[in-house]
Amino acid sequence: MTHRPEGIPAPELSDSDLVREVRHLHLTRHDTFLAGSEDAFETHTQRMLELEREYLRRFPDAGSPDPRRTRAGRRRAAGVAG
Repeated sequence: MTHRPEGIPAPELSDSDLVREVRHLHLTRHDTFLAGSEDAFETHTQRMLELEREYLRRFPDAGSPDPRRTRAGRRRAAGVAG
């Protein structure tokens, strides 16, 4: 078995593994920020960005905000010009 301290490259993960890994990184972010070493936080950040980029590449619609959550979208929904 190959030892990969940096994790399996994001493009090699199945969709379900990618989703699980992104979810796990988001759950551990706060603890890493508060209690992790500088190196741990940097490693976490790099891995998080790698996984998030791959996630958005595979699921581009998931990264689009609901139009009602933007100012322009709320104005359109309310019938306000501008």
